Amino acid sequence: VDLVESGGGLVQAGGSLRLSCTASGNISGLRRMAWYRGEQRDLIASITSSGVTDYADSVKGRFAISRDNVENTVYLQMNSLKLEDTAVYYCHARVRHPPDLYEYNYWGQGTQVTVSS
Repeated sequence: VDLVESGGGLVQAGGSLRLSCTASGNISGLRRMAWYRGEQRDLIASITSSGVTDYADSVKGRFAISRDNVENTVYLQMNSLKLEDTAVYYCHARVRHPPDLYEYNYWGQGTQVTVSS
């Protein structure tokens, strides 16, 4: 399974960016997808295969996660960006490989988001 991220970059505070992450490979059992950030890989947003979302308090109301199950892509729309949003953002996916019921974890390579004043 490969996760390829795009959309990071430099943006001024108050601006917006949209991250994308496309999964490929043996992904017929693709389950939850999520975005993490930073060295500690803090969870900031997740979305289940049925579209249920969850957010860290620090990004609620500013970020929106969505997914396209046909394109196997997850998006993170980031609005009203703050200096403290600066980090490497990592895409994460849980995938089942039948008949195994275990959900395997996969990570993207990370994409840098830098918010300037």
